[in-house]
Formats: sequence, structure tokens, C-alpha cells
Amino acid sequence: MQTNQDNTTGNLQRRNRREANADRYIVLRNILNIIFMVGAVIGVIIYFKGSHDTGTIIILVSMVFKIVECVFRFIK
Repeated sequence: MQTNQDNTTGNLQRRNRREANADRYIVLRNILNIIFMVGAVIGVIIYFKGSHDTGTIIILVSMVFKIVECVFRFIK
């Protein structure tokens, strides 16, 4: 972390390298999160209103999208 002193006020400003290199996977992660949330809600609805097996499969498939999103979060 670098620090620069502001000449006019004398306050220290911190510059973080991570801010300069923004999260390059944020759009992809957001899309994967949306797919996960929609799939989980649909899976729960089908689980309680219809077939337990089909609802469970839908929830498990949506969890795969969440796991992929977590992988992108860790490699950022």
C-alpha cells in the first residue's frame, strides 16, 4: 500500500493497488449469482409444490453455479 501526502491539507491519502485493478470477474459473478438465486427459488417452489426429486435436482444444479462463482471470487 502506498501513501501520498496531500500538499494542501497535509492529510495522508492511501492508494490501494486493488482499487486500480478492479475485479475483472464482477459481471460474470453477478450473472452466476442471479442464475443461482433464480434456480434455488424455482427449485424450492417445485420441491414443495411438485416433485421432491425434481426440486432437489434443480437446487443441486443451481448450487453448481454458486460454486463456480466462488471459484472466480477466489482467483481474483
